[in-house]
Amino acid sequence: MFNWGKFLPIAALVAFVAFGGPSQAETVSQQDAAGVQSSEEILLTIEVVAEAGLTQKFTLSQLRAMGAESFETETIWTTGVQRFTGVPLVDLIAPLEVKQGVLQARAVNDYMIEIPLSDAVEGGPIIAYERNGKTMPLRSKGPLWLVYPYDSNPAYKTEAIYSRSIWQLESLSIATVTE
Repeated sequence: MFNWGKFLPIAALVAFVAFGGPSQAETVSQQDAAGVQSSEEILLTIEVVAEAGLTQKFTLSQLRAMGAESFETETIWTTGVQRFTGVPLVDLIAPLEVKQGVLQARAVNDYMIEIPLSDAVEGGPIIAYERNGKTMPLRSKGPLWLVYPYDSNPAYKTEAIYSRSIWQLESLSIATVTE
């Protein structure tokens, strides 16, 4: 009988070497007012597919600088009421001046879901970077989670909305609708 216990560690090592180990996150260098250089990981990329070269990349600092919105809500994935803080989806999309289309959201694990641009409304979903006052590590659905204020509107308590509530979010691609 084949001994899988001895084989698995070797297979894992071979896969690690063959596929280059852990991926390196993209970073951006910044200089503060005192001239100190630092780098920060890019957390979110937004691309407008119809506009050649229109890509925005955001670090946590840049997302925080956009202005935060917080709300408390229960989710089907957590226990009890949670307080989420982040950038309203409408505020991320508005500067792009895209009125119709579909967002394709992709997570770190390659989960993808389409979200109608009509979801990007005042009082709607946020790209949360904090839950209960703390940044969210990858293992706790972070660092970014598209969260709807489920308790504010019964329309947000549907399977369609739950499927759009993507965590470990890393990119949004906007496919515009031509009229």
